[in-house]
Amino acid sequence: MVEFYYISRSILCKNEHHFDIYDIAFANYFKEASIKFPEEIQQEIWDWLNKNITVLQLHAVLEELFPNMSLEELEEEFRKLLREQNEEQNFGNQWIGTQGQSKFGNMGQNLAGIRIAGEYGMQNAVKIAQKRMFKDYRKDLVMNTRQIKIALKRLRKLDDIGKKDELDLKKTIDETGRNGGEIELFFSKRKKNNIKLLLLMDVGGTMDPYIHQVNLLFSAANDISHWKDFKYYYFHNCIYNYLYHDGRRNKERAIDFDDFLKKYDSSYRVIIVGDQCMYRSELVNPHGAIYDDASNKKSGIFYISEIADHFKKNVIWMNPEPVQPNWMSWPKLKISKIIPTFHLSIKGIEKAMDYLSTGGKNQDTTVDQLKDVILALY
Repeated sequence: MVEFYYISRSILCKNEHHFDIYDIAFANYFKEASIKFPEEIQQEIWDWLNKNITVLQLHAVLEELFPNMSLEELEEEFRKLLREQNEEQNFGNQWIGTQGQSKFGNMGQNLAGIRIAGEYGMQNAVKIAQKRMFKDYRKDLVMNTRQIKIALKRLRKLDDIGKKDELDLKKTIDETGRNGGEIELFFSKRKKNNIKLLLLMDVGGTMDPYIHQVNLLFSAANDISHWKDFKYYYFHNCIYNYLYHDGRRNKERAIDFDDFLKKYDSSYRVIIVGDQCMYRSELVNPHGAIYDDASNKKSGIFYISEIADHFKKNVIWMNPEPVQPNWMSWPKLKISKIIPTFHLSIKGIEKAMDYLSTGGKNQDTTVDQLKDVILALY
């Protein structure tokens, strides 16, 4: 059945945009071929599996299983272990080590700890004791960017410029037809896109699996020549008091947040790219940035709200992960309530560009969908 599924898809689908439609059709046509649960399964298990649970209920369960410590308490315990530990520890639940349930180390399963170097695991670290140096996104990609360029070109505001020296082919053909074939030339002013674009990109950490997607978007946006102005900056996880000119995030090549707002007025369209995957303290706590040289005196949500207020209907957020308001982590819900969030896909880009082009008219966004959702902090 699996091989038949892939063979049929390769024959029937001429474009990857049709994959979702194919999946629905395949599942409906062959629904009787699916594996059935044993009849003797207990009714209680069925009821449990079919029970809906909200993300807020899930957070409450996790908090009960893994009590949350303040950042100060966590750092104090970390310093205490550094003084006491004198050998390697792995798969444990107390000492600094790898994997296991401990709040300190890397590749572990704890839901609220400090990662020390190494690779990320469940993406739930409160802080990271490591120098965060990332690579710039590539802007030289050409292959597979055509569809993204077409989607981005929905964002345009054409203004007449110069003299009437450009042949208006449509009017010329219409008038020539009305004149019985006698050519009547019509000229009009050239049109130029008056859109100024800012691209702010999350880099490193949990964004690593989406490098290719962001590379394609960055390459397409960078290669389009019709922007009146195009600028880009980097950040990690959340926007704080600096935006960086490259992925290494050196302060020597950075712009202060207040200077950023002064430099770019509300006429700019802003596309923020990031998976919104962060620990909640990164959003709500001063000095909550995950990298250990953080200097943000205000919370991440303050900076996000400032961007939303400054650019009004001219800012959107693109998330490489599916945007599902009914099943999103607390940080995703919090951000998506403030800035309209779209999926980083061709369809998502098209919707986002339509939003930016029309100022959000007649478009239901995550801000509207989550308007009445109350987000509690545990």
